[in-house]
Amino acid sequence: MHRTKVRVVEDVLDANDTIAAANRADFARAGVRVVNLMSAPGAGKTALLERVLGELRDDGVRVGVLEGDVQGSLDADRLASLHVPVVQLDTDPGFGGECHLDANMVRSALPQLPLGELDLLVVENVGNLVCPAEFRVGEHARAMVCSVAEGEDKPLKYPLMFRTCELVLVNKLDLLPHLDFDLDKLLGNLDAVHPGVERMLVSARTGAGLGPWRGWLARVAARAEVAA
Repeated sequence: MHRTKVRVVEDVLDANDTIAAANRADFARAGVRVVNLMSAPGAGKTALLERVLGELRDDGVRVGVLEGDVQGSLDADRLASLHVPVVQLDTDPGFGGECHLDANMVRSALPQLPLGELDLLVVENVGNLVCPAEFRVGEHARAMVCSVAEGEDKPLKYPLMFRTCELVLVNKLDLLPHLDFDLDKLLGNLDAVHPGVERMLVSARTGAGLGPWRGWLARVAARAEVAA
């Protein structure tokens, strides 16, 4: 029974990887680069995008967003107000919804995106620290957001999520005076699971540290290599 379960998982991931490769080929033909942005629910993905997408657009980076949620368009509506192309992708099939975007879901949304008019597509994944790390969607780079409100042990509890990203954004620094939180311990735990991974300390609320975040996205859009 155990071997059968493992085989099913392998088949699902193999199928997903095949579709992710097809997505990647479509992105290459369109000349667009893709970032898969992940986090736990409420870590601040949308807020961090709100703070930089307008400036990226003003800098000449043509950026769009594929917004993944279980249900509802609240986040997509916030980003659409910045006058960037946004496509909403709900994962709810009527009984609770998938906890992640997979390559096939993303592929189903591609006809709605003006890929040929974009330099950068940000896929804002469903809030979850487990499943999104398993499923590639054809992206060129992965970033994740970890807020200080989540505790210092998240890299140890969810190592794959932190290990598969090129960038970790530590958000909500403005809350540090109000929390019993050891930032050095979090960064040490991050190094324990992904030594040397690029990290940025930011606050979407105050704007602290957002220049490097905007610059990182611009580098991906410009097809610059990001450290794994």
